[in-house]
Amino acid sequence: MPNVISALTARTQFGQIMKRATENDERFMVDRRGQPQVIIMSVNDYIKTIAPPPKVLQEIWADSKRKGANKLTMRQINAEIAAYRREKRKNRAIARSAK
Repeated sequence: MPNVISALTARTQFGQIMKRATENDERFMVDRRGQPQVIIMSVNDYIKTIAPPPKVLQEIWADSKRKGANKLTMRQINAEIAAYRREKRKNRAIARSAK
């Protein structure tokens, strides 16, 4: 159950609320005049509970982690993409010349 706080408290202590939401996965329900208005929660908490990634994406991430691909730098990733594109262009050129 989320912590219920007033709009005034949310406005005056927003930084602290954000910190608690992100570090502790706490949720806050902000009310105005006794009526719930909004929920404050971390992005990670939102993704886990409201919009979980599709199972296929979770499997791809797990496979990537097992292969160590999650440790590649952007430079290495870009080099892999460039090498793949070069190979693809080369294969297309060979196929065209064979016709």
